[in-house]
Amino acid sequence: MKNTEHLPPRRWDIFCRVIDNYGDIGVCWRLARQLQSEYGLSVRLWLDDLAALRRLWPSTTDCAQQVVSGVEVIHWPAEFPPTVPAEVVIEAFACELPATYVAAMARQSVRPHWLNLEYLSAEAWVDDCHGMRSIHPQHGLAKTFFFPGFTEKTGGLLCETQLRPERDTFQTNPEDRANFLASMGVSMAPDTLLISLFSYENPAIHSLVETWRESSRPIHCLVPEGRILTSISRYFDLTPTIGAKVTQNQLTLQVIPFMTQDQYDRLLWSCDINFVRGEDSFVRGQWAAKPLVWHIYPQDEEAHLVKLAAFMERYHQGLSPTLAQALEDLWYSWNRGDNCQNGWNLCMERLSEWQLHSHHWEQTLNSLGDLAAKLVQFCEKPL
Repeated sequence: MKNTEHLPPRRWDIFCRVIDNYGDIGVCWRLARQLQSEYGLSVRLWLDDLAALRRLWPSTTDCAQQVVSGVEVIHWPAEFPPTVPAEVVIEAFACELPATYVAAMARQSVRPHWLNLEYLSAEAWVDDCHGMRSIHPQHGLAKTFFFPGFTEKTGGLLCETQLRPERDTFQTNPEDRANFLASMGVSMAPDTLLISLFSYENPAIHSLVETWRESSRPIHCLVPEGRILTSISRYFDLTPTIGAKVTQNQLTLQVIPFMTQDQYDRLLWSCDINFVRGEDSFVRGQWAAKPLVWHIYPQDEEAHLVKLAAFMERYHQGLSPTLAQALEDLWYSWNRGDNCQNGWNLCMERLSEWQLHSHHWEQTLNSLGDLAAKLVQFCEKPL
């Protein structure tokens, strides 16, 4: 447990609504666990979908109130009960706190720190908006907007203290990797390129599958059960059930179970290239220090492509023009549902540079500080 010279507020409430994927709860659960385990804080996670958490953490039950891995998990009901607010209140991703809870916050003799934890973005405006406040029109409470990000002016990224040492130990011990893959029934030739594929539905998978079939190097693609299997089954004779495996030419596709968060970290550490999606797996893919391809959450009028461009501008720093262009071709094709063959082949020609850059990029992110630490430091200051 970390020692702090000035103890932060001890009681924290995190409110989370699950929209249609696991990114929101993934981020909130990681944050809650880190605050509890590393800072010894009393954390309540108010959650409207316990089943979503159970997918990430199987010991979760249907009980409306339970302790899971040291965190008090409470079902967020439609009729919110009378509750004494915590000293720090995190409203994750503008989920909107219950009106009765906000009123209770206003009645506290010492008003809580109220933070809106925003979605991750690499856009330049985030630097200016991080830390901005708004005042509640009825109760006069100040809410601070807290942005994760990729610069020192933002809140940084979630990264547990033990994550990087555990990753380094795992990646430098071939036996750990072999045992982990064997536990999922994965076996392959030594020179095989191992890929994990976690994505939303995407018609571009057809061009990737065709390209991988004709690869000069054997490819083994691990697909956790999820939405991308719907797209794969349209083009490839693969039953979307756990354990299903099919090989055509140089490509083997294998369906693996949806994983707990700790298992998924090890999958990312094990693979040569990781296809990730949304926010949570995107961040973990970067901490894996491996080449990655991001499927950003699609938005109307292609607004997500603006966010993609902002990240790529930062990620390109230090790359050769050839690899920068190749990555741009691949990432944009993947996010637009276009043909990925050219971008993929160009990236494979520069794979060693891509691998080295992934390590350098991860080190850059680590220098920015982690999100949980910055939240705790912020809340040590009086309002």
